[in-house]
Amino acid sequence: MNFVEELRWRGMIHDLTPGTEEYLAKGMGTAYVGIDPTADSLHIGHLVSVMILKHFQRCGHKPIALVGGATGMIGDPSGKSLERNLLDETTLRHNQEAIKAQLAKLLDFESDEPNAAAMVNNYDWMRDMGFLEFIRDIGKLLTVNYMMAKDSVKKRFDGEGEGMSFTEFTYQLVQGYDFLHLFEAMDCRLQLGGSDQWGNITTGTELIRRKLGGEAYALTCPLIKKADGTKFGKTESGNIWLSASYTSPYRFYQFWLNTSDEDAASYIKIFTMLDRGQIDALVAEQQAAPHLRPLQKRLAEEVTVMIHSREEFEKAVEASQILFGGATADALKNLDEETLLAVFEGVPTYKVAAGNALNANIVDLLVETTTVFPSKGELRKLIAGGGVSLNKEKVESATQNITENDLIAGKYLLVQKGKKNYHLIIAE
Repeated sequence: MNFVEELRWRGMIHDLTPGTEEYLAKGMGTAYVGIDPTADSLHIGHLVSVMILKHFQRCGHKPIALVGGATGMIGDPSGKSLERNLLDETTLRHNQEAIKAQLAKLLDFESDEPNAAAMVNNYDWMRDMGFLEFIRDIGKLLTVNYMMAKDSVKKRFDGEGEGMSFTEFTYQLVQGYDFLHLFEAMDCRLQLGGSDQWGNITTGTELIRRKLGGEAYALTCPLIKKADGTKFGKTESGNIWLSASYTSPYRFYQFWLNTSDEDAASYIKIFTMLDRGQIDALVAEQQAAPHLRPLQKRLAEEVTVMIHSREEFEKAVEASQILFGGATADALKNLDEETLLAVFEGVPTYKVAAGNALNANIVDLLVETTTVFPSKGELRKLIAGGGVSLNKEKVESATQNITENDLIAGKYLLVQKGKKNYHLIIAE
């Protein structure tokens, strides 16, 4: 499989240096992507370049994931207007291990084949290099004029943000040295990344040319945006993380499920391994019956299974059914607390003392203790007509009392008025 052609039809190439395709056509190539370990989880913004590594490995080449322990201590100015906080070594090491566990779901590190994925940390080769050695051997290779001409530097000097520290100015030299080191140590001749990294990556190819007379290559992918021009991967509650501790599998699934038709047609090429025929068939299905949302459903399935698991995907689908379909009381009670709160985020919520809820008459609880219903008469009439449910089961009688068995996760009651009118009572 031709790696560049594969990326091209998927819309995943922004720039590539001349000779890249010829280099890869000669046999197994080696390429790396740099990841800043500023958190102990990747988010879906990182997923684009990691998917490129995944395609690279599938096409028979060797991928390297570089965790920037050293560069993470500096902070990349690209696309940023402020200098970032620096991290200590203990935090960086913790973040590196967490990131490797996530990458292991996407890349094959265990294979006996020559193209098994590798993970490296630039702190391992930078920590023993002294400042004088670095500026003597590396700093002299590039002029300040060359470094100033990079867009990421120019923007900061042209009044975007608060200027740039010397620390950040040297970032492209340090990243360039990574490429030089991997070129020498692992015969890595290609660096991959987002289009905002083009300046840093080509600094590396220039260092390799000037220091070793070697030929190295660069390939970048476009920065992903939504069809409406807003930033991809951001929601009102922040980033969509790959870690279930920060973004529950249910929220993760919902993010992909709720993409627009236009975005889904683009994202399914970028974030799944489905082939061209499968994607073309899904696009045709979408055009024939857009209300069924086959693109969004398959996209959400593929990415949730890939990042979490088939089991977590099925749980997320079941949780979605609770709100939008005819799920059972058992399905509701099987939800963990975090998913329950995610599913019913935004519905009217009432907090009551547990003592006021347990053994209370349902009419008293829903009218006097809370104000779910405005009057007892209206509530009794709705119960008689089968229009009120507690925890997805119809309330059969206005004399029903709340018991401990009714509490979901020991403290929640879900009241449903009609088909879609939900209220959540928290008894604690």
